Amino acid sequence: MFSKPQLDGKENNWRYQLNKFVKANQRELAALSWGFWLAKGGCQDTLAIDLKPTPHFISCPKAELEKLNQNLDNHIQEILGVVDGYDANKEVVIIAIGNSQIKLIQFLSEPSPPTCYQEIAADVDTLVQLLEQRMIEEIKD
Repeated sequence: MFSKPQLDGKENNWRYQLNKFVKANQRELAALSWGFWLAKGGCQDTLAIDLKPTPHFISCPKAELEKLNQNLDNHIQEILGVVDGYDANKEVVIIAIGNSQIKLIQFLSEPSPPTCYQEIAADVDTLVQLLEQRMIEEIKD
């Protein structure tokens, strides 16, 4: 049977904390994802979270993800497939980078990301500030 993953030290604690953060902030993350997608004109950039030195959002160009995949002997090929195939109208895809590791955040948003963006009625910069502050408070080394 599947069980709750065991935390194996400080290197992976950020993953557990990030999972809790995502669960608690799904609507805001969906709104930010949609706002980011609109701001970028639906281009090939992916929303990402860089945890160092403090948690913050970044834009991750597709070309950089492909380069990283090549440097890692295609070990993140599945992540590229998810990034290429996701539907911004229905789901959220964010790449998280921490402790020289990558984690894919992906979830189907209910309500949809456009609806979350409309209901929250905050611009991208405001959402970024709000979510970064929450991450700083919730994701610790």
